[in-house]
Amino acid sequence: MAAEQLIDPFGRRITYVRMSVTDRCDFRCVYCMAEEMTFLPRQQVLSLEEIQAIARAFTELGVTKIRLTGGEPLVRRDVTSLFKGIGRLSGLNEFCVTTNGSQLRRYAQPLFEAGVNRLNISLDTLQADRFKQLTRTGRLDQVLDGIEAAREAGFERIKLNAVVLKGRNDDEVLDLVDYARDRALDISFIEEMPLGQISEHDRGETYCSSDDVRGLIEQAYPLMPTTETTGGPSRYWRMAGSDSRIGFISPHSHNFCGDCNRVRVTVEGKLLLCLGNEDAVDLKALLRRYPGDIERLKKAIVTAIERKPERHHFSSDGDVQIVRFMNMTGG
Repeated sequence: MAAEQLIDPFGRRITYVRMSVTDRCDFRCVYCMAEEMTFLPRQQVLSLEEIQAIARAFTELGVTKIRLTGGEPLVRRDVTSLFKGIGRLSGLNEFCVTTNGSQLRRYAQPLFEAGVNRLNISLDTLQADRFKQLTRTGRLDQVLDGIEAAREAGFERIKLNAVVLKGRNDDEVLDLVDYARDRALDISFIEEMPLGQISEHDRGETYCSSDDVRGLIEQAYPLMPTTETTGGPSRYWRMAGSDSRIGFISPHSHNFCGDCNRVRVTVEGKLLLCLGNEDAVDLKALLRRYPGDIERLKKAIVTAIERKPERHHFSSDGDVQIVRFMNMTGG
């Protein structure tokens, strides 16, 4: 048991940190980025050593789950050294990575050997032309091959993440469920989050609620509620005759703030206390002023958690409350 624990003003214990290792990505998904993006200069981005120092501080404060995200984390140079370093931290029960899958044929086995035990892989469509439209630059065959590489590597659990957009890919919900069932994968369906100003589509018009998605699935597979959790915002359901779990992440329709146990660290080193609020603490400035001072870093984190808000206030009408894009925050 850690000497200190992170408890927010509403009695929620913070045990989960999501850390972005880069704002760069080899895709330009329509709900995540603008088509033409300006990425951060190198000096504004946390070094791999700084990311590992923050991860260490959080584990010493009782955090048991760390997820590395991007942008696309696997496009960052020498990122495997970071995986190995975090994988050796004591007290860490779950070490996870969220990826678009494009680099998994190369990295799945090194990730597994470094101690990563769970993977989340984004997959919004099984149609190659539609995949190209949604990602602007991605290749479906490369991602499907990456998923197979991850299965071969031996991860405890692999989960697909699908953002459902009405009129864009909601007709593929059952196809995605069947794909997951056939491979004993979990899958979560996500309501689009209003982060960053986009022009590619109207978020109000493409909004598809978790209830709508569940209705589509239950045309073929009756869903049974379960109390299972992976420590994140997904609410899970089971299907008869399958080991796959169906999750729903519903920031609009079924707010999950009441039991929020997580914070995020952006690629710039900002500790975000809530995905849907701009309040943040600059950990990078502290690290660079006092390099190697883990105790000072831990004290800053403890103080910051005292400001964690009770909830976010996303709307489903397409309004953007948060101007930063998802690649800046970490998926």
